[in-house]
Amino acid sequence: MAVPAAQITGPTLELTPEHDMIRQAAREFAQKEIVPIAAGYDESGEFPRETIRAMGEMGLMGVEVPEAYGGAGLDTLSYVLALEEISKADAAHGTIMSVNNSLVCHAINTYGSQTQKDKFLRPVASGKAIGAYSLTEPMSGSDAASMRSRAVRDGGDYRIEGRKSWVTSAPVADFILLFTMTDPELGHKGITAFIIETDKPGFSRGKKEPKLGIRASATSEILFENYLCPAANRLGEEGEGFKIAMGVLDAGRIGIAAQALGIAEAAYEASLQYAGERQAFGRKIGEFQGTGFKLADMKTRIEASRLLIYQAALAKQKSKEAGGRYTLEASMAKLFASETAMFCAHAAVQIHAGMGYSKELPIERYFRDAKITEIYEGTSEIQRLVISRLELGLR
Repeated sequence: MAVPAAQITGPTLELTPEHDMIRQAAREFAQKEIVPIAAGYDESGEFPRETIRAMGEMGLMGVEVPEAYGGAGLDTLSYVLALEEISKADAAHGTIMSVNNSLVCHAINTYGSQTQKDKFLRPVASGKAIGAYSLTEPMSGSDAASMRSRAVRDGGDYRIEGRKSWVTSAPVADFILLFTMTDPELGHKGITAFIIETDKPGFSRGKKEPKLGIRASATSEILFENYLCPAANRLGEEGEGFKIAMGVLDAGRIGIAAQALGIAEAAYEASLQYAGERQAFGRKIGEFQGTGFKLADMKTRIEASRLLIYQAALAKQKSKEAGGRYTLEASMAKLFASETAMFCAHAAVQIHAGMGYSKELPIERYFRDAKITEIYEGTSEIQRLVISRLELGLR
Protein backbone atom coordinates (compact mmCIF):
# COMPACT_ATOMS: atom_id res chain seq x y z
CA MET A 1 0.00 0.00 0.00
CA ALA A 2 1.60 3.24 -1.15
CA VAL A 3 0.95 6.24 1.03
CA PRO A 4 1.14 9.73 -0.54
CA ALA A 5 3.81 11.89 1.00
CA ALA A 6 2.87 14.31 3.75
CA GLN A 7 3.17 17.96 2.79
CA ILE A 8 4.56 20.96 4.64
CA THR A 9 1.89 23.65 4.44
CA GLY A 10 3.02 26.94 5.97
CA PRO A 11 4.33 26.32 9.49
CA THR A 12 2.58 22.96 9.91
CA LEU A 13 2.83 19.48 8.49
CA GLU A 14 -0.40 18.36 6.90
CA LEU A 15 -1.08 14.62 7.10
CA THR A 16 -2.73 12.82 4.23
CA PRO A 17 -6.08 11.03 4.71
CA GLU A 18 -4.14 7.76 4.47
CA HIS A 19 -1.88 8.78 7.35
CA ASP A 20 -4.90 9.77 9.42
CA MET A 21 -6.45 6.38 8.70
CA ILE A 22 -3.30 4.54 9.81
CA ARG A 23 -3.09 6.58 13.01
CA GLN A 24 -6.77 6.00 13.78
CA ALA A 25 -6.48 2.24 13.23
CA ALA A 26 -3.49 2.06 15.60
CA ARG A 27 -5.30 4.25 18.15
CA GLU A 28 -8.44 2.12 18.15
CA PHE A 29 -6.44 -1.08 18.57
CA ALA A 30 -4.28 0.40 21.33
CA GLN A 31 -7.18 1.80 23.31
CA LYS A 32 -9.32 -1.31 22.96
CA GLU A 33 -6.76 -4.10 23.24
CA ILE A 34 -3.74 -2.68 25.10
CA VAL A 35 -5.01 -0.12 27.62
CA PRO A 36 -7.13 -2.67 29.57
CA ILE A 37 -4.20 -5.07 30.03
CA ALA A 38 -1.25 -2.69 30.38
CA ALA A 39 -1.27 -2.41 34.18
CA GLY A 40 -1.47 -6.18 34.63
CA TYR A 41 1.47 -6.86 32.34
CA ASP A 42 3.45 -4.08 34.00
CA GLU A 43 2.83 -5.72 37.36
CA SER A 44 3.67 -9.27 36.24
CA GLY A 45 6.49 -8.44 33.84
CA GLU A 46 5.18 -11.08 31.43
CA PHE A 47 5.67 -10.67 27.69
CA PRO A 48 2.34 -9.74 26.01
CA ARG A 49 2.43 -12.39 23.30
CA GLU A 50 -1.21 -12.20 22.24
CA THR A 51 -1.31 -8.47 21.60
CA ILE A 52 2.09 -8.55 19.88
CA ARG A 53 0.82 -11.32 17.63
CA ALA A 54 -2.25 -9.24 16.83
CA MET A 55 -0.03 -6.24 16.09
CA GLY A 56 1.88 -8.42 13.64
CA GLU A 57 -1.34 -9.35 11.87
CA MET A 58 -2.13 -5.64 11.54
CA GLY A 59 1.26 -4.98 9.93
CA LEU A 60 2.58 -3.04 12.93
CA MET A 61 5.67 -5.19 13.45
CA GLY A 62 7.08 -4.42 9.99
CA VAL A 63 5.49 -1.14 9.01
CA GLU A 64 8.12 0.00 6.49
CA VAL A 65 9.03 -3.45 5.18
CA PRO A 66 7.82 -4.14 1.63
CA GLU A 67 4.72 -6.29 1.41
CA ALA A 68 6.75 -8.86 -0.54
CA TYR A 69 8.63 -9.58 2.70
CA GLY A 70 5.64 -9.70 5.01
CA GLY A 71 5.51 -6.03 5.97
CA ALA A 72 2.93 -3.29 5.49
CA GLY A 73 4.93 -1.40 2.87
CA LEU A 74 4.24 2.01 4.41
CA ASP A 75 6.42 5.07 4.93
CA THR A 76 8.34 6.30 7.98
CA LEU A 77 5.70 8.83 8.97
CA SER A 78 3.09 6.06 9.06
CA TYR A 79 5.41 4.15 11.36
CA VAL A 80 5.90 6.95 13.88
CA LEU A 81 2.18 7.76 13.89
CA ALA A 82 1.32 4.15 14.70
CA LEU A 83 4.11 3.78 17.27
CA GLU A 84 3.03 6.97 19.01
CA GLU A 85 -0.47 5.55 19.52
CA ILE A 86 0.76 2.16 20.73
CA SER A 87 3.18 3.82 23.18
CA LYS A 88 0.47 6.16 24.41
CA ALA A 89 -1.43 3.06 25.53
CA ASP A 90 1.63 1.25 26.90
CA ALA A 91 5.31 2.08 26.45
CA ALA A 92 6.34 -1.59 26.82
CA HIS A 93 4.33 -2.57 23.74
CA GLY A 94 5.92 0.44 22.04
CA THR A 95 9.41 -0.78 22.92
CA ILE A 96 8.78 -4.21 21.44
CA MET A 97 7.33 -2.66 18.30
CA SER A 98 10.18 -0.16 17.99
CA VAL A 99 12.98 -2.71 18.29
CA ASN A 100 11.31 -5.07 15.84
CA ASN A 101 10.75 -2.30 13.28
CA SER A 102 13.53 0.26 13.69
CA LEU A 103 16.43 -2.00 14.56
CA VAL A 104 15.85 -5.52 13.27
CA CYS A 105 13.60 -5.10 10.23
CA HIS A 106 15.33 -1.92 9.13
CA ALA A 107 18.77 -3.53 9.39
CA ILE A 108 17.91 -6.67 7.42
CA ASN A 109 15.87 -4.76 4.83
CA THR A 110 18.69 -2.25 4.31
CA TYR A 111 21.80 -4.42 4.56
CA GLY A 112 20.59 -7.99 4.14
CA SER A 113 20.99 -10.30 1.16
CA GLN A 114 18.04 -11.67 -0.75
CA THR A 115 18.40 -14.98 1.10
CA GLN A 116 18.51 -13.24 4.48
CA LYS A 117 15.41 -11.24 3.67
CA ASP A 118 13.53 -14.38 2.69
CA LYS A 119 14.68 -16.36 5.72
CA PHE A 120 14.67 -13.75 8.50
CA LEU A 121 12.92 -10.55 7.45
CA ARG A 122 9.66 -12.14 6.37
CA PRO A 123 8.79 -13.86 9.68
CA VAL A 124 9.96 -10.90 11.80
CA ALA A 125 8.09 -8.28 9.77
CA SER A 126 4.87 -10.29 9.86
CA GLY A 127 5.08 -10.76 13.63
CA LYS A 128 5.41 -14.54 13.36
CA ALA A 129 8.90 -14.26 14.87
CA ILE A 130 10.42 -11.77 17.30
CA GLY A 131 13.66 -9.96 16.59
CA ALA A 132 16.21 -8.38 18.93
CA TYR A 133 19.28 -6.16 18.60
CA SER A 134 22.47 -6.71 20.60
CA LEU A 135 25.29 -4.18 20.75
CA THR A 136 25.78 -3.53 24.49
CA GLU A 137 27.98 -5.63 26.78
CA PRO A 138 28.49 -5.56 30.56
CA MET A 139 31.61 -3.39 30.10
CA SER A 140 30.74 -1.81 26.75
CA GLY A 141 27.86 0.59 26.14
CA SER A 142 28.28 3.74 24.07
CA ASP A 143 31.97 2.81 23.67
CA ALA A 144 31.31 -0.06 21.27
CA ALA A 145 34.99 -0.46 20.36
CA SER A 146 35.72 -1.84 23.84
CA MET A 147 33.45 -4.88 23.44
CA ARG A 148 34.95 -8.20 24.51
CA SER A 149 32.80 -10.72 22.63
CA ARG A 150 34.52 -12.39 19.69
CA ALA A 151 33.69 -14.09 16.40
CA VAL A 152 36.49 -16.11 14.79
CA ARG A 153 36.25 -17.55 11.27
CA ASP A 154 36.20 -21.35 11.29
CA GLY A 155 35.79 -22.68 7.75
CA GLY A 156 32.28 -21.84 6.58
CA ASP A 157 31.24 -20.65 10.03
CA TYR A 158 32.14 -18.12 12.70
CA ARG A 159 32.78 -19.39 16.21
CA ILE A 160 31.28 -16.88 18.65
CA GLU A 161 32.13 -16.48 22.33
CA GLY A 162 31.03 -13.83 24.80
CA ARG A 163 28.30 -12.18 26.79
CA LYS A 164 25.95 -9.38 25.74
CA SER A 165 23.68 -7.40 28.04
CA TRP A 166 20.50 -5.32 28.07
CA VAL A 167 19.09 -7.05 25.01
CA THR A 168 15.47 -5.99 24.55
CA SER A 169 13.18 -8.94 23.66
CA ALA A 170 16.06 -11.40 24.14
CA PRO A 171 14.06 -13.77 26.41
CA VAL A 172 11.57 -14.37 23.59
CA ALA A 173 13.57 -13.56 20.45
CA ASP A 174 13.81 -16.01 17.56
CA PHE A 175 16.52 -14.01 15.79
CA ILE A 176 19.03 -11.54 17.21
CA LEU A 177 21.08 -9.00 15.31
CA LEU A 178 24.48 -9.35 17.00
CA PHE A 179 27.46 -7.00 16.79
CA THR A 180 30.76 -8.53 17.86
CA MET A 181 34.50 -8.24 17.24
CA THR A 182 36.13 -10.11 14.40
CA ASP A 183 39.38 -8.09 14.54
CA PRO A 184 39.98 -6.39 17.94
CA GLU A 185 43.14 -4.65 16.72
CA LEU A 186 41.05 -2.48 14.40
CA GLY A 187 38.85 -1.09 17.16
CA HIS A 188 35.38 -0.13 15.92
CA LYS A 189 36.45 -1.03 12.37
CA GLY A 190 36.85 -4.62 13.55
CA ILE A 191 33.17 -5.05 14.49
CA THR A 192 30.99 -7.34 12.35
CA ALA A 193 27.23 -7.95 12.36
CA PHE A 194 25.55 -11.37 12.40
CA ILE A 195 22.00 -12.67 12.44
CA ILE A 196 21.79 -15.17 15.28
CA GLU A 197 19.30 -18.04 15.32
CA THR A 198 18.49 -18.58 18.98
CA ASP A 199 17.52 -22.25 18.68
CA LYS A 200 21.08 -23.34 17.85
CA PRO A 201 23.58 -24.96 20.27
CA GLY A 202 25.91 -22.61 22.10
CA PHE A 203 23.34 -19.87 22.61
CA SER A 204 21.71 -19.28 25.98
CA ARG A 205 19.79 -16.53 27.73
CA GLY A 206 21.04 -15.05 30.97
CA LYS A 207 19.20 -13.35 33.78
CA LYS A 208 16.09 -11.37 32.99
CA GLU A 209 16.54 -7.77 34.09
CA PRO A 210 14.22 -6.53 36.89
CA LYS A 211 13.56 -3.12 35.36
CA LEU A 212 12.08 0.11 36.74
CA GLY A 213 9.78 0.58 33.76
CA ILE A 214 8.66 -0.95 30.43
CA ARG A 215 8.44 -4.14 32.45
CA ALA A 216 6.39 -6.12 29.92
CA SER A 217 9.20 -5.64 27.42
CA ALA A 218 11.47 -8.58 28.25
CA THR A 219 15.17 -7.77 28.61
CA SER A 220 18.06 -10.10 29.44
CA GLU A 221 21.66 -11.00 28.90
CA ILE A 222 22.58 -13.45 26.14
CA LEU A 223 25.57 -15.81 26.21
CA PHE A 224 27.60 -17.48 23.47
CA GLU A 225 29.73 -20.51 24.17
CA ASN A 226 31.21 -22.18 21.12
CA TYR A 227 28.28 -20.96 19.02
CA LEU A 228 28.72 -21.67 15.30
CA CYS A 229 27.17 -19.02 13.08
CA PRO A 230 27.13 -19.74 9.33
CA ALA A 231 28.98 -17.17 7.24
CA ALA A 232 25.74 -16.86 5.27
CA ASN A 233 24.24 -15.23 8.39
CA ARG A 234 26.81 -12.44 8.43
CA LEU A 235 25.11 -9.10 7.74
CA GLY A 236 27.30 -7.11 5.40
CA GLU A 237 31.04 -7.62 5.17
CA GLU A 238 33.56 -8.16 7.93
CA GLY A 239 34.37 -4.88 9.65
CA GLU A 240 31.13 -3.16 8.56
CA GLY A 241 29.33 -3.84 11.82
CA PHE A 242 29.92 -0.46 13.43
CA LYS A 243 28.75 1.39 10.32
CA ILE A 244 25.63 -0.79 10.22
CA ALA A 245 24.99 -0.35 13.95
CA MET A 246 25.21 3.44 13.75
CA GLY A 247 23.03 3.60 10.66
CA VAL A 248 20.42 1.41 12.28
CA LEU A 249 20.50 3.48 15.47
CA ASP A 250 19.53 6.55 13.43
CA ALA A 251 16.29 4.75 12.62
CA GLY A 252 16.00 3.47 16.17
CA ARG A 253 16.24 6.95 17.63
CA ILE A 254 13.26 8.09 15.58
CA GLY A 255 11.32 5.15 16.99
CA ILE A 256 12.26 5.99 20.58
CA ALA A 257 11.30 9.62 19.96
CA ALA A 258 7.86 8.49 18.81
CA GLN A 259 7.58 6.25 21.86
CA ALA A 260 8.52 9.16 24.12
CA LEU A 261 5.92 11.36 22.44
CA GLY A 262 3.25 8.76 23.16
CA ILE A 263 4.20 8.65 26.84
CA ALA A 264 4.22 12.45 27.06
CA GLU A 265 0.81 12.69 25.45
CA ALA A 266 -0.69 10.11 27.78
CA ALA A 267 0.67 11.99 30.80
CA TYR A 268 -0.57 15.33 29.46
CA GLU A 269 -4.07 14.18 28.57
CA ALA A 270 -4.54 12.55 31.97
CA SER A 271 -3.34 15.74 33.66
CA LEU A 272 -5.59 17.96 31.55
CA GLN A 273 -8.62 15.90 32.48
CA TYR A 274 -7.69 15.77 36.17
CA ALA A 275 -7.01 19.51 36.32
CA GLY A 276 -10.48 20.16 34.94
CA GLU A 277 -12.18 17.91 37.51
CA ARG A 278 -10.23 18.10 40.77
CA GLN A 279 -11.16 20.99 43.04
CA ALA A 280 -9.25 22.76 45.81
CA PHE A 281 -10.23 25.87 47.71
CA GLY A 282 -13.49 25.98 45.77
CA ARG A 283 -11.87 26.07 42.33
CA LYS A 284 -10.71 23.55 39.75
CA ILE A 285 -6.98 23.11 40.17
CA GLY A 286 -6.42 23.93 36.49
CA GLU A 287 -7.46 27.51 37.28
CA PHE A 288 -4.41 27.99 39.49
CA GLN A 289 -1.31 29.22 37.66
CA GLY A 290 0.83 26.61 39.35
CA THR A 291 -1.09 23.90 37.50
CA GLY A 292 -2.02 25.86 34.38
CA PHE A 293 1.57 26.79 33.62
CA LYS A 294 2.63 23.14 33.93
CA LEU A 295 -0.03 22.21 31.38
CA ALA A 296 1.11 25.00 29.07
CA ASP A 297 4.73 23.83 29.20
CA MET A 298 3.70 20.20 28.66
CA LYS A 299 1.60 21.05 25.61
CA THR A 300 4.30 23.26 24.07
CA ARG A 301 7.03 20.65 24.49
CA ILE A 302 4.77 17.93 23.06
CA GLU A 303 4.03 19.90 19.91
CA ALA A 304 7.69 20.86 19.46
CA SER A 305 8.63 17.17 19.85
CA ARG A 306 6.02 16.18 17.30
CA LEU A 307 7.46 18.50 14.66
CA LEU A 308 11.02 17.32 15.31
CA ILE A 309 9.89 13.69 14.99
CA TYR A 310 7.94 14.30 11.80
CA GLN A 311 10.90 16.19 10.37
CA ALA A 312 13.18 13.25 11.20
CA ALA A 313 10.70 10.81 9.65
CA LEU A 314 10.63 12.83 6.43
CA ALA A 315 14.43 13.01 6.45
CA LYS A 316 14.63 9.24 6.75
CA GLN A 317 12.12 8.81 3.95
CA LYS A 318 14.14 11.16 1.76
CA SER A 319 17.32 9.25 2.54
CA LYS A 320 15.77 6.10 1.06
CA GLU A 321 15.34 7.91 -2.23
CA ALA A 322 18.51 10.01 -2.35
CA GLY A 323 20.88 8.18 -0.02
CA GLY A 324 22.75 9.84 2.83
CA ARG A 325 22.17 9.96 6.55
CA TYR A 326 19.62 11.65 8.81
CA THR A 327 21.66 11.45 12.00
CA LEU A 328 21.18 15.09 13.05
CA GLU A 329 17.40 15.02 12.68
CA ALA A 330 17.12 11.66 14.46
CA SER A 331 19.31 12.74 17.39
CA MET A 332 17.51 16.05 17.87
CA ALA A 333 14.12 14.34 17.82
CA LYS A 334 15.24 11.64 20.25
CA LEU A 335 16.90 14.10 22.63
CA PHE A 336 14.02 16.55 22.84
CA ALA A 337 11.18 14.03 22.82
CA SER A 338 12.74 11.82 25.51
CA GLU A 339 13.34 14.77 27.82
CA THR A 340 9.80 15.94 27.06
CA ALA A 341 8.45 12.56 28.12
CA MET A 342 10.29 12.79 31.43
CA PHE A 343 9.21 16.41 31.93
CA CYS A 344 5.56 15.63 31.24
CA ALA A 345 5.52 12.47 33.36
CA HIS A 346 7.09 14.34 36.28
CA ALA A 347 4.58 17.19 35.93
CA ALA A 348 1.71 14.69 35.73
CA VAL A 349 2.71 13.09 39.03
CA GLN A 350 2.88 16.53 40.63
CA ILE A 351 -0.51 17.60 39.25
CA HIS A 352 -2.16 14.39 40.44
CA ALA A 353 -0.35 14.68 43.79
CA GLY A 354 -1.07 11.63 45.97
CA MET A 355 -3.05 9.93 43.20
CA GLY A 356 -0.09 10.37 40.89
CA TYR A 357 1.99 8.35 43.30
CA SER A 358 -0.61 5.59 43.56
CA LYS A 359 -0.78 2.51 41.36
CA GLU A 360 -4.54 3.04 41.12
CA LEU A 361 -3.77 5.34 38.17
CA PRO A 362 -1.28 4.82 35.32
CA ILE A 363 0.51 8.11 36.08
CA GLU A 364 3.31 6.49 38.07
CA ARG A 365 3.79 3.99 35.24
CA TYR A 366 4.22 6.84 32.76
CA PHE A 367 6.87 8.26 35.09
CA ARG A 368 8.75 4.96 35.32
CA ASP A 369 8.46 4.26 31.60
CA ALA A 370 9.58 7.73 30.52
CA LYS A 371 13.03 7.47 32.10
CA ILE A 372 14.35 4.77 29.78
CA THR A 373 13.76 6.94 26.71
CA GLU A 374 16.58 9.21 27.94
CA ILE A 375 18.92 6.22 28.19
CA TYR A 376 18.57 3.51 25.54
CA GLU A 377 19.66 3.81 21.93
CA GLY A 378 21.99 6.60 23.00
CA THR A 379 21.68 8.59 26.21
CA SER A 380 20.75 12.28 26.18
CA GLU A 381 24.45 12.99 26.74
CA ILE A 382 25.38 10.97 23.65
CA GLN A 383 22.71 12.77 21.60
CA ARG A 384 24.14 16.13 22.62
CA LEU A 385 27.60 14.89 21.68
CA VAL A 386 26.38 13.70 18.26
CA ILE A 387 24.51 16.94 17.56
CA SER A 388 27.33 19.23 18.65
CA ARG A 389 29.98 17.32 16.70
CA LEU A 390 27.88 17.38 13.55
CA GLU A 391 27.26 21.10 13.92
CA LEU A 392 30.96 21.77 14.53
CA GLY A 393 31.93 19.67 11.53
CA LEU A 394 33.77 17.12 13.68
CA ARG A 395 33.83 13.39 12.94
